[in-house]
Amino acid sequence: MTSALFSPVRIAGLDLSNRIVAAPMCQYSAEDGTATDWHMTHLGMLANSGAALVVVEATHVERLGRITHGCHGLYSNANEDAIKRVLDHCRRIGKAKFGVQLAHAGRKASSQLPWDGGKGLRDNEDPWQTVAPSAISYGNEWQAPREATREDMNRIRDAFANSAKRAMKAGFDAIELHLAHGYLLHTFLSPISNHRKDEYGGSLENRMRFPIEVVRAVRAAVPKSVPLGVRISASDWVEGGWTIDDSVALCKVLKAEGVDFACCSSGGIRADTRTPADADNNVSLAEKIKRESGIMTRAVGHINDARKADEIIAKGQADQVALARGFLDDPHWGWHAAKILGAEIARPDQYLRAGPQFWPPARSN
Repeated sequence: MTSALFSPVRIAGLDLSNRIVAAPMCQYSAEDGTATDWHMTHLGMLANSGAALVVVEATHVERLGRITHGCHGLYSNANEDAIKRVLDHCRRIGKAKFGVQLAHAGRKASSQLPWDGGKGLRDNEDPWQTVAPSAISYGNEWQAPREATREDMNRIRDAFANSAKRAMKAGFDAIELHLAHGYLLHTFLSPISNHRKDEYGGSLENRMRFPIEVVRAVRAAVPKSVPLGVRISASDWVEGGWTIDDSVALCKVLKAEGVDFACCSSGGIRADTRTPADADNNVSLAEKIKRESGIMTRAVGHINDARKADEIIAKGQADQVALARGFLDDPHWGWHAAKILGAEIARPDQYLRAGPQFWPPARSN
């Protein structure tokens, strides 16, 4: 039996043994952006999940760009040293490659931890001033951001490039830039959040200008052999917002700029909007972007069934599939998918006794 999901794929200079990706999942457990023992345990678990690539949670390029006080960052030597220690550990014990999602939260920064409410920080919770393309808040429970100046944009662009350089020194295999879910670069793209009157607002070309400047800076900082991708909200799901046709146009430009893949999520531009809770919605967006822009795509969102994931790859709807909550629920999702699809998957020697050679329940039905 041949499984499309477990076929190898090459992205730039990176060879991956299958098409499964553990998507970035914020853990809100860092200390001033620095990874802790929680990350050692969490990422160590995912290193043997069956995913060929694990993408580390949204990793912020400056302190003021964090979503919460607990968010991971890559803006200091301490941040860099800590995540390098974690990656070194994961490579010793596991089979996966590791990417990182570089991000700036923009107007969604200065927020509470999700389990503390997830709204904007109150006056007694050490809030900070946020920035965005326009002084429009994410929702009623968040402070209004300050409109970003050219100096802010230069600083943030350079911070993305510097964090990418740190990511290379720490040992990451791939980089993904966060252009989705209402964070800073997405808010430049969307007419819902970008009301600027200068060359960074108005037309589609103008709204794409700053994200493309960031992409160029990061691409110049990262060897061509290292995959560089983006996560986009392929649709705002809001009338008058960012559309799938806008995403196709963006991905054509990004491909020409040296971007290797697009991870196709959606939604998140405002606090009062919701993404449809159906895997087919995002898969159809990834399929259209792949077909019309020619860029490699990754489908993500509510993909938890192995046969569905295999079908997405087999039909050419996307080049990879990514799971987040699926791996939190089942840390060996990839192993169980291999059993269902009759595929082989690498396991650490210490776990071979739970593999099909030595344990009948692990064999394909």
